[in-house]
Amino acid sequence: MTSVDMLQKVQDNFSAAVGVAMVIVDPQGEPVTNPSSFSRFCQTIRSHPAWRERCYHCDAVGGRTALSNGGPSIYKCHAGLVDFAAPITMCGEYLGAVICGQVNLTDGDTAADLVDMSGLFPTERSWREEADLLPLYDETGEITYERLRSAASSLCYIASYIVEESYANSVTQELYAKNLRLMEESKRRAELERSLREAELQALSYQVNPHFLFNVLNTIGRLALIEGAEETETTVHAFADMMRYVLKKSGSQFVPLATELEHVQNYLYLLRLRLGDRFNFHVDVPDELSMTTCPFMVLQPIVENCINYAIEPRESGGLVDILAYQDGRDVIVDIVDNGDGIPAGRKQAVLAGAADRDGRKSIGLYNVDSRLRHYFGDDHHLEIVSPYRGGRGTLVRLRLPIDFDEAAF
Repeated sequence: MTSVDMLQKVQDNFSAAVGVAMVIVDPQGEPVTNPSSFSRFCQTIRSHPAWRERCYHCDAVGGRTALSNGGPSIYKCHAGLVDFAAPITMCGEYLGAVICGQVNLTDGDTAADLVDMSGLFPTERSWREEADLLPLYDETGEITYERLRSAASSLCYIASYIVEESYANSVTQELYAKNLRLMEESKRRAELERSLREAELQALSYQVNPHFLFNVLNTIGRLALIEGAEETETTVHAFADMMRYVLKKSGSQFVPLATELEHVQNYLYLLRLRLGDRFNFHVDVPDELSMTTCPFMVLQPIVENCINYAIEPRESGGLVDILAYQDGRDVIVDIVDNGDGIPAGRKQAVLAGAADRDGRKSIGLYNVDSRLRHYFGDDHHLEIVSPYRGGRGTLVRLRLPIDFDEAAF
C-alpha cells in the first residue's frame, strides 16, 4: 500500500522549496494528502461547501486532461488562479494527480495550452460577491510559467516513484507470504502423508495382534476336535482370506467396496465363533454399489470399535449393522451398534486420536478420518452420531464419492 505519510513529507518539503501550493488528489479531485502552502484565499474558498466542490471538480478535470495528454496540464481554476496537474499512474491505472500552483502568471507570461475553467460554473453566487475574499485574492503570488511547470513535473516524478516503489514492496511482501504459505502447506502435506503411513502400519499391527490370532487358532482347534470338519474348513478359509487381505495388500490404496466388505464379514464371522451368540451382524449393501471405490482397511477399525465398546461388555443381545446407500453424490456407509453409546466429550477425542484405552491412544477412527479427508476432501470426514436410537447405540458414517479418479493417488 502507498505510504501517504511519505508522500506528505515529500510534498511539504518540495512545496516549501519551490514556493508554490501543492496537493495530491484522487481521480475525483478529492485530496489524498493535506494541502501544502495553500494561500489564505484558497483555504477560505475551500471552507465553503459549494466552492470546495468546484475546486475538486477543477482538479479532477485537470488531472484527467493531464492523463489524456500524457503529461502535465496547465489550467485556470474557477477562481481564476493558475494550476498545474500532473498525472500519477501505476501499471496503466490512473491513481490521481499532483496539483501545483494557485498562483497568477507573471506579467507578460502566457501559456498557449492554458485551459480556462473559470467559465465552467454559473456566475451567480460567485466568490467575487464576498467582499472579504477580494483582498485575500490580491495576496496571491506570481510565478513564471516555466518555474510552475518544472515544479509540477518534478513532484509528479517523485510521487510516481514513491507509488511504484510502494507497489513493488507490496508485491514482494505478497510473494513472500505466498511462498511461506506454500512451504507450510507442503510441510503439512508431507507430515500428513507420513502420519498416514505410520497410522496405517499401526492400525494393521493393531488389527492383527497376537491375542486375536491366538483366539482364532484356539477356535479352529476346538472345532477340529469336536466336529467333522465342514465348519472348520469354512473357518480356516475365512481366516486365510482375511490374513491374505491384510498381509499381502500392495499397490493401490483403493479396493472395491465389495472387497472391503468381504474382509469385514470374514472378521465378524471369526468373532462370532469366539463370542458365540453374544452378538449378531447384518450387512445390507446393494449389488450396484459393490464396485464403489473404497480406501483399503477403513471399515474394520470402525467395526472393531463396535466390538470393543458395544459387544464385549455385554453377555448377549449385541448387534452390528452395516448398510450402504447413495444420495446422488456419495455412497454412504453406516456402521451401527446397539451399545451404550459414546459420551459427548469423547467423540471429539476419538476423532482427534486422543482417546485413551487401557493406557494407550486409540487411533483407529482418527486414522480412518484422516485418510478419508486426505483422499476425498474435508467434506468426506467421519460422522459419529451417539446415542443413535432410543437413547442408545452409535452410528459411524463415512461417505465415498461416486465419481472418483484413484489415478490421482
